[in-house]
Amino acid sequence: MQIFANTNYDFLGKKVPFIAFSLLLVAAGMISLAVKGGPKYGIDFKGGTLMYVKFANPPHEDEIRKALGQQIKGEITVQRIVGSNEVMIGTEIAGEQQLEAERKAVRDTLAAKFGGASEKPDFHAVGRDGLTEALRAPMQNAGQNLSTEQLLDIATKMLAFRDTPPQSGLISSFDQLKNAEGVPAQAVEAVKSTFALSPFVIRSAEMVGPKIGAELRQQAIMATLFALGGMLIYIALRFEWIYGFAAVVAVFHDVIVTVGLFSLFDKEISLTVVAALLTLVGYSMNDTIVIFDRVRENVKTMRRESLTDIINLSVNQTLSRTVMASGLTFMTVLALWLFGGQVLNGFAFALVMGILVGTYSSVFIASPIVIYWHDRMSARHQAAAAATVASRGTAETREKQPERKEKTKTARK
Repeated sequence: MQIFANTNYDFLGKKVPFIAFSLLLVAAGMISLAVKGGPKYGIDFKGGTLMYVKFANPPHEDEIRKALGQQIKGEITVQRIVGSNEVMIGTEIAGEQQLEAERKAVRDTLAAKFGGASEKPDFHAVGRDGLTEALRAPMQNAGQNLSTEQLLDIATKMLAFRDTPPQSGLISSFDQLKNAEGVPAQAVEAVKSTFALSPFVIRSAEMVGPKIGAELRQQAIMATLFALGGMLIYIALRFEWIYGFAAVVAVFHDVIVTVGLFSLFDKEISLTVVAALLTLVGYSMNDTIVIFDRVRENVKTMRRESLTDIINLSVNQTLSRTVMASGLTFMTVLALWLFGGQVLNGFAFALVMGILVGTYSSVFIASPIVIYWHDRMSARHQAAAAATVASRGTAETREKQPERKEKTKTARK
């Protein structure tokens, strides 16, 4: 399927406005980064706490985010784990000493919003020793005078049932404990009278320190640089080295512009954004390779044409493919950006901006670099050839001068 057939647009004739536009974007992004002291990193990079919370019913990320945002200061991220009723909640804290306080704040906020606030202790949060002591008096009242070892065994079996799949730390009814092997009915009734069940449980809470964030930043930068280096080697081997250099410059331009736009729009850079940038690197490079591959084919059959005309023709020949591929991808990521929610917002924004910039950079950034280099090399070759011809002419003139002198002497005689 071809949308554009037999087009003859002078793309490279419009390169100056696009280059100026790119320089403006890069300058604006760099200035914004300098004023703000660098990119705005998310919790993944600058440190904080990550809590994994499981709900009895499907959670609503927006409601959780809104409720926590009203009670907890700083950045808050809420991301649902696909295929489960579990969410990952990230908050900012200054040190590990605040971890337990932050965990309590999250639990109290969720309890106030989704239920679970009770005078009785939460069965989901009790440990083995606490459950053992809680069972002692109710079991004695029920006529079961059990030893500490027996109570400890019952408590261990209850908690093992609670914490193993499919419960995975959360039960919806105390009657489910009747299915636990070796747990008497009196123990289940004792638990009913002593504990309450909240509709959620904080399965784990862990600290992501600044050191880990710095390591993640370094790894993200190295991953991007290695990707660019590998592509440079690939294109240099497949084409001329200048094609690889131009393609890497264009992709590097795309990444710089996208990161600059994140700073201008005050958006955070997280691990998902890094994944989007790496996706953008491969996508933009692929688009550039398609054009350069057509240029290589046309150079073989159009030796008398200028490189500018050959690249213009190549871009026109691949225009339909570019519009189809980039257009469909752009529509997809645009839908993710508009309707994907806050979790996917950064990822989708990076791809939306990156596809727009990456599509034109293959033509208006990479191609002019190749043309400039070839024109410069051609000028050098022509200058060298002219110098060679001139030196040969001077040498021949010097060789003929003695012959002219001899002929002059003979004529005088």
